[in-house]
Amino acid sequence: MRQILWLVVAVSFVVGLVVTDDSEVEECPARDARVAAPYPITGYWVMPRADACVTRRMVEAIHSIGADTLVTFGPRFNASPDPDFDDCVVDGHPCAQVPGKEIRQVYTYTTSEEFGSGLLRCQGLDRRIESRGRIFYRVGLGASCADRVQDLVLISTDGDGLGNLMKEAAAYGMRVFPGLPAAPQRQDKTWEPDQAHIAALNAFTARVLTDYRTRFGGSAAFGGVYQSFELAARDRGDKDPIIALYAAQHQVVAATLPGTKILVSPYIDARRGRGFPPEQVVAGLADIAGTRAGAPMAIAVQDGRGTGKVPLYGPHEQDAKVAPRLVPVVGDVSNAQAYYGATRDYVDVAVQNVPPGVELWVNVEAFEPTPAAGECGRVEPLPLRGRTTKARLDQQIMAAGTRAVKVISYGWDPFFTCQARYDTPSLADDIVNAWRQPIIVGASRKDMNGRPGVLVEGHNLGGATLHFASPGAAKADVPQEWFGHDRFDSVWVPYTPSGRWTSITATNASGATSTSPYVLP
Repeated sequence: MRQILWLVVAVSFVVGLVVTDDSEVEECPARDARVAAPYPITGYWVMPRADACVTRRMVEAIHSIGADTLVTFGPRFNASPDPDFDDCVVDGHPCAQVPGKEIRQVYTYTTSEEFGSGLLRCQGLDRRIESRGRIFYRVGLGASCADRVQDLVLISTDGDGLGNLMKEAAAYGMRVFPGLPAAPQRQDKTWEPDQAHIAALNAFTARVLTDYRTRFGGSAAFGGVYQSFELAARDRGDKDPIIALYAAQHQVVAATLPGTKILVSPYIDARRGRGFPPEQVVAGLADIAGTRAGAPMAIAVQDGRGTGKVPLYGPHEQDAKVAPRLVPVVGDVSNAQAYYGATRDYVDVAVQNVPPGVELWVNVEAFEPTPAAGECGRVEPLPLRGRTTKARLDQQIMAAGTRAVKVISYGWDPFFTCQARYDTPSLADDIVNAWRQPIIVGASRKDMNGRPGVLVEGHNLGGATLHFASPGAAKADVPQEWFGHDRFDSVWVPYTPSGRWTSITATNASGATSTSPYVLP
């Protein structure tokens, strides 16, 4: 059934069905608001679609597996010439020419949204333009409309993809975090913002957010904004250019949309010689939190497994060989030789050092560092990425532990939707087919009514029997005696661990089985 859904989505791309309101056309099937297969990942990065029917099916599919949050990347605020805007003509002249004005710099911005009156401030200068079958916007960035010297932004859109996303999210009770305009990059150091254009970026950001306030300010679906420019969650040092960008742009957010949450997703890198040890995350979180300008912030630390920067292993597996899919990244060596630590080590440090005003989320990377033969994944932009498995996603959720506020994932399309062939399931299909699999996210020794035992937390643990295995000790299968459910299932069993470590396997009432790589010492 789920494979049929993806086929419908694919066909709708080809047919190009476009709707703006349910009452205007009948091509879009009715919404299905059921959550058929709740999975612990509750948010995904998505691409806005100009096709309203495609948007509806995408949001429905994400909602059906238990998600409530959608995140989009912000388009690049581009300071380089872009021939794609040669089609922009107004009153017989190129859009970049404005009578009576001296144009100092022309920026371009290619997006999938249609703006409203909040963007267009100056009569004659700011324009919505329909030219040669396309929609453009021209926006002046002068301090006032009367300024003779202006910077211009030329915007091209393929339709109102963000508006479609907000509409569907509202209908499904979900939240959207649109990406802030992404800063221009330096040509010589593309990982840094170009400081020469930050003032213009901030002026444009203020205009975009003013428009969001007008269009989305009253919508429960507007969850906040996402900061698209990436950085590492480590000590940034004084005068770091990315922190300076964050501070300036986040000040605009706080001033234009007070109280709006800012979502940031920094990466961690555990590779020896290129990355940094877990303890550096403390300063990294503090530096990022220092840019929030009083606004609430969510920091969704990237878990690093998809890029191969951080591995997944338990504390008893340091001397084991790295996972086969990580060999192209770090070589055929042991975990300890390749990495400073595992995802759980970095998350544990992060959750113990969350700055005030910040929520800690975990962003699990739903892909492999390189593709394998016969496997679907990302073809562009480079680098190539491969398709992962639900079993590995389960391990990433285990590594996120119990104390992160939320687990989200990059990214829905293509990693959850791609199929090697039409008759093979997607990753989303695999989640639907195996969502009842138990997932252990934490375990601790806990006495219950004076009796020693173990409290295990996770998902789908109702009716579970826990299997304990320790070196030099007898293996034990122990049925649960107590069960509770809040954010996680909690089960207690009367068992006293022995040995240097104890691995735990859960078999739940449905017969599904899963082993946690995170052990009870």
